[in-house]
Amino acid sequence: MHILPREQEKIFLHQAGFLAQKRLARGLLLNRSEAIALIASQLQERIRDGYHSVAELMRHGKALLGRRHVLPSVPSLLHEIQVEGTFHDGVFLVTVHDPICTDDGNLNAALYGSFLPIPSEDKFPSAETCVCAREALPGAIIARKERIQINTGRHCIKLKVTNNGSRPIQVGSHYPFLETNAALEFDRIKAIGKRLDIPAGTAVRFEPGDCKYVILCDVAGRKVITGCNGLVTGCVDGLTPHSCEGNPAALFKLDEIKNDIIQRGFGYCPEPGALEVYVDAETIGEMRKDVSREEYISMFGPTTGDRIRLGDTTLWIEIEHDKTVYGDEVKFGGGKSIRDGMGQASNLSSRDTPDTIITNAIIVDWSGIYKADIGIKDGKICGIGKAGNPDIMDCVDPALVIGSSTEVIAGEKLIVTAGAIDAHVHYICPQQVFEALAVGTTTMIGGGTGPSAGTNATTCTPSPFHIRSMLAATDGLPMNFAFTGKGNDSGPTALEEVVVAGAAGLKLHEDWGSTPTAISNCLDVGDKYDVQVNIHTDTLNESGFVDSTINAFGGRTIHTYHTEGAGGGHAPDIIVVCGLDNVIPSSTNPTRPFTSNTMDEHLDMLMVCHHLDRSIPEDLCFADSRIRAETMAAEDVLHDAGAISIISSDSQAMGRVGEVVSRTWRTASKLREFNGPLAELHDSEGKDNGRVKRYVAKYTINPAIAHGISHVIGSVEVGKLADLVIWKPENFGAKPELVLKSGTIVYAQMGDANGSIPTVQPSYSKPMWGAFPMAAALNSVAFVSQISLSCGAIASYGLSKRCEAVVNCRNITKKDMKWNDATPTLHVDPENYEVRLNGPEGPLLDIGPASTVALARQYNFF
Repeated sequence: MHILPREQEKIFLHQAGFLAQKRLARGLLLNRSEAIALIASQLQERIRDGYHSVAELMRHGKALLGRRHVLPSVPSLLHEIQVEGTFHDGVFLVTVHDPICTDDGNLNAALYGSFLPIPSEDKFPSAETCVCAREALPGAIIARKERIQINTGRHCIKLKVTNNGSRPIQVGSHYPFLETNAALEFDRIKAIGKRLDIPAGTAVRFEPGDCKYVILCDVAGRKVITGCNGLVTGCVDGLTPHSCEGNPAALFKLDEIKNDIIQRGFGYCPEPGALEVYVDAETIGEMRKDVSREEYISMFGPTTGDRIRLGDTTLWIEIEHDKTVYGDEVKFGGGKSIRDGMGQASNLSSRDTPDTIITNAIIVDWSGIYKADIGIKDGKICGIGKAGNPDIMDCVDPALVIGSSTEVIAGEKLIVTAGAIDAHVHYICPQQVFEALAVGTTTMIGGGTGPSAGTNATTCTPSPFHIRSMLAATDGLPMNFAFTGKGNDSGPTALEEVVVAGAAGLKLHEDWGSTPTAISNCLDVGDKYDVQVNIHTDTLNESGFVDSTINAFGGRTIHTYHTEGAGGGHAPDIIVVCGLDNVIPSSTNPTRPFTSNTMDEHLDMLMVCHHLDRSIPEDLCFADSRIRAETMAAEDVLHDAGAISIISSDSQAMGRVGEVVSRTWRTASKLREFNGPLAELHDSEGKDNGRVKRYVAKYTINPAIAHGISHVIGSVEVGKLADLVIWKPENFGAKPELVLKSGTIVYAQMGDANGSIPTVQPSYSKPMWGAFPMAAALNSVAFVSQISLSCGAIASYGLSKRCEAVVNCRNITKKDMKWNDATPTLHVDPENYEVRLNGPEGPLLDIGPASTVALARQYNFF
């Protein structure tokens, strides 16, 4: 067929569009992805017909689907669809703005070419029921009811400006006004050290012959002007007509500047009566500049006091503080503020500036929910605060000075989190890595060697040979890795060998025999080499009950996997270990949250993973003993109380590697819906900051602390690797926009590679430059034991990746878990499995199953 890659992409788009047509023909309401696929593929077909122009198709695209045919939020979230196709006169871009703009659309046109039956209009809801209130939209933003003052405390002047040129002139906010186009005529001497008093990144346009008044304000910072037309270079502090009075040297300098202006032909017209004033919070009238919150949000995103809904969850965050400066924000683009001599400083070495700045980002981290610019240098976060040019801006962090060596990622209206850390991975297939990366997981901790029986069931990489092999296999993958050796042995020899070979931890699993002797021995080795010990306890109660295992712990730190028990562990009461200070409990995601379908999927899942046989009654009893609605419900409650510290996947072995993040937020959303705000964390209606910090910690900082890697990753913090995930609020928790490893983009939503712009459909998550092997080796880390580094084992492997030792794994306790350090005393009834607080007569820890959850059908094709 001689097909090009771009044609393959269009065939994929057609398949998605045809699937959406089938669903529409059945009377299903389409989600956003389905609506895009249907409209985009239909536009491609109309282009192929050859009867329509670009302009006609731009109109046609708005007439296919009506509000009745899509989920209620889609019309407000779907702003633009772009396709490119081959017309008679070549390949051209078709852009459809606000494609869902009618109630009824045109089903005949929507199903054109499919030969599917046109469904009855009765299958779709009435238009009145399809309206979605603004605050009910995924990612909705509610602004605080106040205006924002910009450039307060600045000296301002009102000047008359005339454009004597023959073409329009547009001047940006931070352009030194003295230096503007020579065709503008105004009092340039009074404009020394001043810029337009308008929001950062906006502009004033002067049409030919225009004469208008503008308000200028002082530049801030060190008041040093560089670049532009070079009329004035250097410090201009004190170079105003008023400040020069009585200073002969300064007056002489002003005369020199004026003469240069005139000699070089720049328009100059003295205005001795120009109005001047200092602008502060008390100033009133035309010289006071403020903007509405809505206008500010449209330019720079939400700020202090504004509230944001996370995806379609029940969770709302409120921005606690904003480290940027109103009026001096940095923003990239044509006519915006990050330009030479403006928001970008001049003549700086690359050594003194960040490699990358993320501007105006909303940071959601265990440490806070706030707004800031983020700087990245040599793969690490070098600063969080106000970025820009200290020559003309106040409060610029010295680590965030933007130079010509600085790349910019526009973070306006976007949320930044630390990359997810999945602390329970069965390394069954390498495809897991890209599935995980696409949804924001940047670190995987676990064990295995591929789809063997052992790895399908247990997270163990069981020998020095396999440790070396897996480190080599992952050396070119854009993911941080840590491998756990098999810990099931009543003697230390093999365990020590695997740690010396590079294992970053040890894993005890009942399928290899989690006996008290093996547990005690494994913890001894963990203590000796400072590596974490993870355990899947004895569901069979073969060697003893849960108390026997607790006694084998001997008060030593241990990470208990799937602590509820469906994933494995003492039946029915392994969950009681949540009350121990030395135990760091975690969940795996199939039971997150407890829903109406959770129980029914688990039996078959368990039989496959653990190599069980339905023809053996004891195998069925073993499986049944692990599946209990009562403990699953209690797990929900304990997560919300901060008594279970971590959520992980259990990838392909009773867990989903691509759903750590989404199932964490589904759990949080369910508990918010069922239980309301967490008053003990100072949450209230419309503000769930405490709960959000608790849940984000479960897949970022807490697994990092538990596994001795929090000195490198786990939070949005200066000095840590810039493993960051960037989200649109409406897609938060489901589908990120960008995934960064050490500040390098490794995964992103990306359109047609042949497109004239990067947003041409089909647009979906794809690996970027940072995902390729040599770049991945530079931006990712292998976490190993300290002994493997010091003895030279790791060096002998010839790896390209940087290897970092895990540290302080054995001195931590549950009290080190951020927002998740509760240790309730729990009792599980061995007959009915009820979980109660403080003994058999205490309060029942129970919650009903959810029938619907957030971040689900509204986001996924399947």
